[in-house]
Amino acid sequence: MSTENLPQNPAAQPRKPRVAVVFGGRSSEHGISTVTAGAVLGAIDRTKYDVLPIGITRDGRWVLTADEPQRMAITDRRTPEVLDVAESTEGGVVLPVDPANREVVYSEPGAVPKALGEVDVVFPVLHGPFGEDGTLQGLLELSGVPYVGSGVLASAVGQDKDYMKRVFTSFGLKVGPYMVIRPREWQRDESAARKRIVDFAGEHGWPLFVKPARAGSSIGITKVEDLSGLDEAIAEAQRHDPKILVEAALSGREIECGVLEFEDGPRASVPAEIPPPSAHAYYDFDAKYIDSTPGVVPAPLTDEQTAELQRLAVEAFEAASCEGLVRADFFLTDDGEFVINEINTLPGFTPISMYPKMWEASGVGYAELVDRLIQAALRRPTGLR
Repeated sequence: MSTENLPQNPAAQPRKPRVAVVFGGRSSEHGISTVTAGAVLGAIDRTKYDVLPIGITRDGRWVLTADEPQRMAITDRRTPEVLDVAESTEGGVVLPVDPANREVVYSEPGAVPKALGEVDVVFPVLHGPFGEDGTLQGLLELSGVPYVGSGVLASAVGQDKDYMKRVFTSFGLKVGPYMVIRPREWQRDESAARKRIVDFAGEHGWPLFVKPARAGSSIGITKVEDLSGLDEAIAEAQRHDPKILVEAALSGREIECGVLEFEDGPRASVPAEIPPPSAHAYYDFDAKYIDSTPGVVPAPLTDEQTAELQRLAVEAFEAASCEGLVRADFFLTDDGEFVINEINTLPGFTPISMYPKMWEASGVGYAELVDRLIQAALRRPTGLR
């Protein structure tokens, strides 16, 4: 990539803040991350910011990509890949590790490394492990580069549904019945671990949801109706994460709420309801992104229920020490109680995703939402805070 257009004399020609949009990644959510990047790139105000799109391939290489959002869309039920928009498969991008230097460098084999200029803020749209879970956030903290979204601890807690539920419980938020099978437990005595799940089903009843403990976008989740489907569900969850979570099914409505960091603190959006998808057993990946099952915004709740849900969503945001944005997912049980299922610290962020749709219904459009997140990141220092 040429550096000819980069400002040569910042003192004489003040430059716009440069935003690096980082997407793709090594998780099973690589494709939807690329779709999200296309939406964010298309929404960033180019009169206000310079943009540097950086993709992470499935094998973990950082590459420069084309700034062409239209090529990052779902086509023929297929999600795009970073390699579909990579400018080169030979070169690599290197972020600084010195907080005094935010210069990004691009290098190719046999060529002199090229300076791409400084990055003022990173907008990560990585979903799942190796990006949403605190790993990228730790790298950016070491580099001294501000970034959109939660810090290391909150990102890690938000990724690991086991510890997320433990944090919520410690703050008095109600969670549904669940259990966890850790890798060593499964390796040590597979039959005993499986019996624990069967005993859990005996206590709470079927169906159960078996899912990876540290994945998102409903990938790897199986709704298990009876004992005959358990082994296959465990294998599917372990294909994405050796640590698995088993949850009892709750009878009620699925309600979501967005939380966004404003200048005066976090605020909650109007909520949305996710109706049971007619063509799917539950709200899985295909229902969310491929078939675009619509949510109901705003959710048909009473004023009192809406206020209570918004209060709980902000409480969950604060309990996990989140920053920037969160989507909080709840069940409204048949007896009228809100039970928190999980939070997402980097939720689905395409224009059809529920988080942007809830904020659009709350008066914050997609482009403004992107801008508010960038501005919040620029206001916030790295390091302990």
